[in-house]
Amino acid sequence: MVVCTIGDLTLDVLVRLAGPLSSGGDRNAEIRFSPGGQAANVAAWAAALGADARFLGKRGDDEPGRLAQVGLEAAGVAVLGPAEGRNGVICSIVSPNGERSMAADRGAATALRPEEIDLAWLQGCDHLFVSGYALLREPTRSAALLAVELVRAQDASISVDLATWSAIRAAGVVEFREAVAKVAPDVVFATEAEEEIFGPRLADSHWILKRGSRGCAFGADERPATPVDRVVDTTGAGDALAAGWIVGGPDLGLEVAARCVQRLGTMP
Repeated sequence: MVVCTIGDLTLDVLVRLAGPLSSGGDRNAEIRFSPGGQAANVAAWAAALGADARFLGKRGDDEPGRLAQVGLEAAGVAVLGPAEGRNGVICSIVSPNGERSMAADRGAATALRPEEIDLAWLQGCDHLFVSGYALLREPTRSAALLAVELVRAQDASISVDLATWSAIRAAGVVEFREAVAKVAPDVVFATEAEEEIFGPRLADSHWILKRGSRGCAFGADERPATPVDRVVDTTGAGDALAAGWIVGGPDLGLEVAARCVQRLGTMP
């Protein structure tokens, strides 16, 4: 199965706190860095599950960009797209109970243009995953819509993850909703907060609602989360679920999400 993803490839700085932060004080933490970004995460998990995975997007022509590219390629993903400017860097702060907050600088990922899309990147694509981040603003919105048009011509299925309720609000709900409608996705992945801000569901799409520890609704099929011994980091669990569902359906999606939350970071 050939799975293509379009969106961000960032360098993630992961900070797992030993306890609450104190203003003006120090706090012990476990700190790592790795490739990240929603589209990159989905591609990496798809590759780990046996798919031929390809990431499409713009990365930086700098040291963070090179580190992110090397890391994603080491995960078995073909990294496709131009390198230019400054790479995106995300700082993910993980509390002791596994909940996360992020500070995002998307860098070059916001600048992919339609004329930079190469049809060869999408040849043989069975499924295209479109990160909601790619649909927030131009020029990445038009680049993503062109990729959708190209894979539709070869009968690939398409999914969209709404990705971020806060950035949807900042970019404009009406404009974002119109962009998703133009994609006409077969599948929409969303959290409850993302669905609420997005508004009424697109009638012709299958909706997969991610509810964290309360499980997931695959349309009308309600499933509990797969039990885990310990939640280390919830970052990227939804991306792992999406990859699992694309490759193998609901059971695999829930299984892979459970694997993700038991480790620090978003990659397999």
